[in-house]
Amino acid sequence: MATLAPLLQRFFTDRLMTQKHASSHTIASYRDAWRLLLGYAQQKTGTPPWKLQIGQLDTELITAFLRHLEQDRGNSERTRNTRLAAIHSLFRYAALHAPEDAHTIQQVLAIDGSRITTGPICWLTNTESKALLAVPDRTTRIGRRDYAMLLILLRAGLRVSELTGLTRADVQLGPGAHIRSLGKGRKARSTPLDPATAAVLNEWLTETGGRPADPLFPNRHGQPLSRDTVAARISKYRTTAAAACPTLRGKTISPHTLRHSNAMALHQAGVDIAVLALWLGHSSTKSTDIYIHADIESKEQALAHTAPPDVTPGRYKPPDPLLAFLESL
Repeated sequence: MATLAPLLQRFFTDRLMTQKHASSHTIASYRDAWRLLLGYAQQKTGTPPWKLQIGQLDTELITAFLRHLEQDRGNSERTRNTRLAAIHSLFRYAALHAPEDAHTIQQVLAIDGSRITTGPICWLTNTESKALLAVPDRTTRIGRRDYAMLLILLRAGLRVSELTGLTRADVQLGPGAHIRSLGKGRKARSTPLDPATAAVLNEWLTETGGRPADPLFPNRHGQPLSRDTVAARISKYRTTAAAACPTLRGKTISPHTLRHSNAMALHQAGVDIAVLALWLGHSSTKSTDIYIHADIESKEQALAHTAPPDVTPGRYKPPDPLLAFLESL
C-alpha cells in the first residue's frame, strides 16, 4: 500500500497549485476537508496522519466519516458533498500515482453524493434591511467598518468570500463608481455602486488610509476578516435589530442572506434574469432561477392574469372567523 502523506502533499503543491492554478478558496476548502478526514481516521485507526496508508481510507471509513459530518457535526448535504468532492479529487490523482491501491481507490470514487433538498431562500425586506443597517454604532471605527460592510453585502450582493478578499484598490469611486471582486472559478466582475454606498466607502477609505493592496475591511490586526467573523457580526446585529423589527426574530441571517436580499430587490425592481445572473456572478441563469421561484408576488400576478373572466381576482378568503380558523389548520 502507498503512503498517503507524500501523495497528499504532491496533490496540493503539484496538482492544485501548479497544474490547475486553483484559487485560494478552493485550496482552503480542500485543506479543511482533509484536516477533518485525517483527524477522524486517526481516531478510528489509531494511526497518526503521516503514517496513514491509502488502503486504510477505504469505503467503510470514508462512508463513516461522511455520516459523522452530517450526524455529529451537523453539516448540511451540500457541505457533505463538498467534503466528498475534495476526497474524490485526491483519489482521482492517486489512481495515477498509486496503482497498487487501485481497488480501494475505485471503491471510494464510487461513493455518491447526497441528494440535496432545496428549500425556500431567506431574504430581508426593505424594512428589515433598514433595521439591520441602523444597528452598527457609527461613532466607533468598528461600527463604521461594519456599516460599510453591510451596505456592500445588501447593495452589491457579494459572496462573503468576495467581501473578505476585497482590497482598497478594488474600490473605484468617482464617475461610474464600482467595486471589483473575484468570485467562484476566479471569475472577476465589476459591480456598480449607488451614490450612498459610494459615499460611505469614500469616507471609510479616507479614514483608514493605507496601501492599495491592504484589505478593505481589516480586523484589529490589519488582516482580512474571516468568513466566520463576518457571520458572527451579522448575527449579533440581527439580534439587536429584532427588537425594533419583530419579523427578524424568525429569521436566521447569514452573509448569504444579504446576498439573497440584494438579488430579490433587483428582481422585484424588474431587472432581467440574465442581467441579474451577471450581477451575481452566476455562470448560468439556472442558478438565478431560485429568485423567480421565491417571489410570491410575481406568482400572485400570474394567478390574477389566469383567473376566469367571471371570477373576482385574488385569493379565497373564508367569510366567517370560525371557517378562517379551520382553513389555517
